[in-house]
Amino acid sequence: MPFRSPSTALCLALLLSACGGGDAPATAADRHGHAHGEAAAAGHDGEAGDGHAEDDDDHGKGGDRTTIPADVAEASGIRVAPAGPGTLADEHEIQGLLTPVEGRVAQVAARFPGPVRQLLANVGDPVRAGQVLARVESNQSLTEYSVAAPISGVVLARNAMPGAIAAESSPLFEIADLSTLWVDLHVFGADAQHIRPGVPVTVTRLSDGATAGATLERVLPGTATASQSTVARATIDNDDGLWRPGSAVKARITVARRPVPLVVPLAALQTLDGCEVVFVRQGEEYRAHPLRLGQRDALQVQVLSGLEPGDAVVVEQSYLIKADIGKAGAAHEH
Repeated sequence: MPFRSPSTALCLALLLSACGGGDAPATAADRHGHAHGEAAAAGHDGEAGDGHAEDDDDHGKGGDRTTIPADVAEASGIRVAPAGPGTLADEHEIQGLLTPVEGRVAQVAARFPGPVRQLLANVGDPVRAGQVLARVESNQSLTEYSVAAPISGVVLARNAMPGAIAAESSPLFEIADLSTLWVDLHVFGADAQHIRPGVPVTVTRLSDGATAGATLERVLPGTATASQSTVARATIDNDDGLWRPGSAVKARITVARRPVPLVVPLAALQTLDGCEVVFVRQGEEYRAHPLRLGQRDALQVQVLSGLEPGDAVVVEQSYLIKADIGKAGAAHEH
């Protein structure tokens, strides 16, 4: 997934306006100090009144802040974290297919032709190496012999019925050791040029969203005929048995990582007045900070301006802050 740099003229105008205005745009530090000053003023006014008069006036001026008591914020699940440096990942999201590991699948065949007298396993049964799966009567000796599992695993197929004639070397069962599985990822176009063995892979199970970490082991030299894709392969553990051969999965391959000086989680972003913002807590006040954003990955985004390192950014339940600001703005209009 390539990096994106979503910045617009409107967001930049809002950012400069929020930073102070005047003949020269204020710096992020100026804006930050101004915000603290206003928060302090709001605190003094609150001592003389009910604590919300200044907040209502702020909504009338810009509708970019609200006050939420600390106990209410905690009960609502609002959480903050300091903005700071981070690492952005260059990632590619790719579709894949789970397959049994080659060499861990066995065909269980009759040694001598004759009628199948007994079948002792069904599809889906776990079996161990040496376990008897069937008994067949030999046409030559007219005596029964046992057919045993050559490996431990799970029965994937049963190809015989009691009383049917088993031909010599005809497969009666198919068994696979599914404790580990291959993840065959289909890479298309130019993405194949960036993917190399040894990079980390996160595989997601589509049925329930469970994930497994792995390392890309190899990029196969050929091309898949049907899809014209390059196949990149990783191996995952299947301890819970819920990763099923033949199932489609999605995977995120991390090609490279690079440090950046200031990031925020994508979950912290909200849209206010057409601009991407985060909410910064100062005391019990939460103020919207319009941001100029840089590159991003699946989890976080680089902040170019509009925020200072250490700012207490709302990283959980930020939509509640947005809703509260909207509610307060609507009440002020009425």
